[in-house]
Amino acid sequence: MNTTIALTPKQRLRALAEARRGVLVPGAFNALSARVIEDLGFEAVYITGAGVTNMALGLPDQGFMGLAEMAEHTARIRDAVALPLIVDADTGFGNALNVRHTVRTLERAGADCIQFEDQLAPKRCGHFAGKDVIGIDEAVNKIKAAVDARQDANLLIMARTDACATQGFDAAVERAARFAEAGADILFVEAVTTAEQVRALPARLPKPQLINMVIGGKTPIVGADELADLGYGFVLYANAALQGALLGMQRALGELKATRRLDEGSGLVASFGERQRLVGKPALDALERRYA
Repeated sequence: MNTTIALTPKQRLRALAEARRGVLVPGAFNALSARVIEDLGFEAVYITGAGVTNMALGLPDQGFMGLAEMAEHTARIRDAVALPLIVDADTGFGNALNVRHTVRTLERAGADCIQFEDQLAPKRCGHFAGKDVIGIDEAVNKIKAAVDARQDANLLIMARTDACATQGFDAAVERAARFAEAGADILFVEAVTTAEQVRALPARLPKPQLINMVIGGKTPIVGADELADLGYGFVLYANAALQGALLGMQRALGELKATRRLDEGSGLVASFGERQRLVGKPALDALERRYA
């Protein structure tokens, strides 16, 4: 008799973090982008606050997206894919009590890991100028509140610090270490600016870490294999899908504007059939026949 018990998405994500093998995690900005990520064989999805803000509101990542909107996107993506979900919760949308409410809300929506950062509100993209961080004691207490608020002990809490930009690399590492002591499961030092800093982080912090490869951002791009060798748990490409989608739309619509026609064979668009496959139409057709 087969007694194997399948791991939950939260348990799978914890195992991936602890393996420290540089798991590539693309960002999703809606349910369809998450489906593409899963279809291509990636092992986890990051629900990006920047991407959701850009795509849903047409605005930059400067704190315009609220908790209710992120929870709604999380629930939709949870319904669309079975992969573990890491959810960007920005600053927790307020103080420690707001963080507690954020954890309860996003956990109900289907998050497997919730990321909090230590920026002063309103937050900014980690690779923008003009950001600042809250005091270390307040930041630590917000992580403690997040850890205490989870209903499922397997829910992971990721603690991000943006202190590198304003206080320097060593101060950012110290903050991350304090977050680990407060119970954070995964650490994220955002926007380091040199290859030496990228190489140093895994040796200086005890918990599994995520590093963010922002295409065009402040951190030098390093291959995932090298990052795995260094001991990173996750390699985040939060908005690679979004930037690829933007370029794809510009090219396809530019061709339409220039030539006044666009065909499946142009190489600029997915086929009609591929679009229906990704949104699950064959499975729904089978259900329709079953219930007819």
